[in-house]
This record gives sequence, C-alpha cells and structure tokens, in this order.
Amino acid sequence: MIIQVNDKRQEKQFLDVPKKIYKDDSNWICPLDNDIRQIFDPQKNNFHKHGECARWLLLKDNQPIGRIAAFINHEKAYKSECPIGGIGFFECIDNQDAAGKLFDTAKKWLADRGMRGMDGPINFGENDNFWGLLVEGFTQPSYGMNYHKPYYLNLFLSYGFKTIYEQITNYLEVNKPFPERFTRIANWVMEKPGYTFKHFEKNNLQVFAKDFMEIYNDAWENFENFQPIKMETILESFKKMKLILDERLIWFAYINNEPVSFILILPDANQLIKDFKGKMNWLNGIRFLLNRRKVNRMRAIVMGTKKNYQKHGLESALFIKLKEYVLPLKKYKELELSWVGDFNKEMLAIHKATGAQFGKKHATLRYVF
Repeated sequence: MIIQVNDKRQEKQFLDVPKKIYKDDSNWICPLDNDIRQIFDPQKNNFHKHGECARWLLLKDNQPIGRIAAFINHEKAYKSECPIGGIGFFECIDNQDAAGKLFDTAKKWLADRGMRGMDGPINFGENDNFWGLLVEGFTQPSYGMNYHKPYYLNLFLSYGFKTIYEQITNYLEVNKPFPERFTRIANWVMEKPGYTFKHFEKNNLQVFAKDFMEIYNDAWENFENFQPIKMETILESFKKMKLILDERLIWFAYINNEPVSFILILPDANQLIKDFKGKMNWLNGIRFLLNRRKVNRMRAIVMGTKKNYQKHGLESALFIKLKEYVLPLKKYKELELSWVGDFNKEMLAIHKATGAQFGKKHATLRYVF
C-alpha cells in the first residue's frame, strides 16, 4: 500500500525507512533528520517559492519498506521540449515490484502536473547535496553525499531509467606534495600584478555571497539546463554551514578587484554525526561542538571560475592558499573533491593536475514517460 506523507507520524516513518534499510551496513552514515525535514519545509527551503513536492511511503503489513519524493522546479522543468520533474530520497528493499510501485506513484503525480519525464535521484534544491545514485565507491559518505545499496542501480535500470550523466568524486591526500608543474603554475599566478586572494569572512557574508553568486552564475552559464543561483539560496546555505564552517577553507581570487574564482571547502561533518542516528538533540549538539577539532577530512563542495578566466591557473593558486593554511594545522589528512559531472572536462582536468585519485561515482538517471 502506498500512502502520501501528510502528518508528523508519517514524516517520522519516512525518515526512519533508511535506518532499517542500512541497519547492518557499517559504511552508511544517517543524515540528520532536520536536514531532510527542511527540504520539505516551505519556511526553510526557498525552492518552494517556485516549485512543489510530495512524499510517499510504501507499506507492507503496515510497516514501511520503501519511500520516495517527487518535485517540480518550475524555473527549470521547462528548459527543454520535454518538461522534466524530479524524484529523490528513494529508499527501498531489494524488490523490483516494490520499487516499481514507488516509481509509478511519483510518475503519476508528475504526469498529472504536466511533466513528461523524471530525473533521479535528485534533490529539491541545489545539486551539492543529496544528488545522484551511488554506483561505484561504496565507502563512508561525506556530509550531504548520497549513499546507496549496490542493488539500487538495477532497480532504476530495470524500471527503464537511463543514465544521463555521471558525477565523479576524487580524493586528495593533504600531506602529499602537489605535482611540480601544478605548484610552479600556482606560484606564477600568485605573483601576477593585480591578482589577489582572500579567504571568506563571516563578518563580511553579504560581500562574499555577492562575489560567490557573480562567479557561480558566470562559470556555469553555458551548461545545459543551468539555472542561476539566487542570493537567498546562497545565504540559506551559508546559514546551514555555520556550525562547521572554517573561514580559511573558503578562498576567492580577484583580478584588479573583480571576483573571478572561488573554492568552497567544509570540514566533513559526517565524522561528527555518524553515531547520532539522525538526531541533533541538545546532547548531540554538545558532542558536535566539543569534537569539531577531531575532524580530519574535508569536502570541496563547489569550485568555480568565470569563463573568461578559465585555464589561467587560478584554481592552482587557490589550492596552494588552502594548503598554506591546512598543513601547519597537522589536522586534516584527506580532501574529497566532490562531485564533478563527467561533462565538466575542465574541472576534471584540474582534479587530475592536483594528483587526486578516483574515489566514487554517482549517476543521475532519467525516465521519459
């Protein structure tokens, strides 16, 4: 039986489904319940201003065995002749009939609202969190990254989904020297007249948020189905990062005072919440604050460089600035460079230039009705 999530009890069941699916999987780290709740809360997620969403549970003997969410971003859905909606937060037992019922329910809801296809698993928000189906590298996820059972891919493919692109995650050993050529280019860039580099400052949030938006919207403008990021989305994201954010892990590059490139890195909060079982109560909040210094892993959430300044070596310089801060701390051991679409050849080339090694692969799939 399929039921739509409409009350607090059903919402709790929705949150608890993955806790049952992954109960014996030591690699899975439970996302915080509040992080998932906020996505479906119009007061916390500004995507509700230009979109709509719904959630369902699949029950057997009155017990949840699967879940799914569907959403429409009206600003993005009509970018092509075939209007595309989205599905996400899919979890299911290893049963194709069960998965099919969930997919059918989402499909009907989307079709009733004019959609002619669905992408998944995606998020009702930006693609830096809860996006993509894990298909390679079934190791512990970093904060905000999807983790799935290996059988999930077959559930999607057997229903008729097809992969439209893959997202690559690479790993960089912090204490391993960069390749000589990479370092040489970075040092040359940093010495060029008019080139300056600044780390993020919480007290100047509005200024850096504006610079971030300017760079981001220029850098990704030509990618298919690109939708400009809004200031309120950026401010909302930085607010969520507040507890874990380290100002000197976020760097901006300027040429003659024009913002041209950035890298946004966060300590991996999953190292702190892995025993919380999704609950951020007062006790876990204290544990979170007390143990922040024990985090030894970082995740690069997003990098960007304006189109006219790509291939200028700016990213190399930003990595050097980062390393100048990180190495003396003797704290961080690994940087996860996540996740870069297989269509973004320039960024994948930067990963390779740093000496990073392959870590994971997620896939974004599409089903056309």
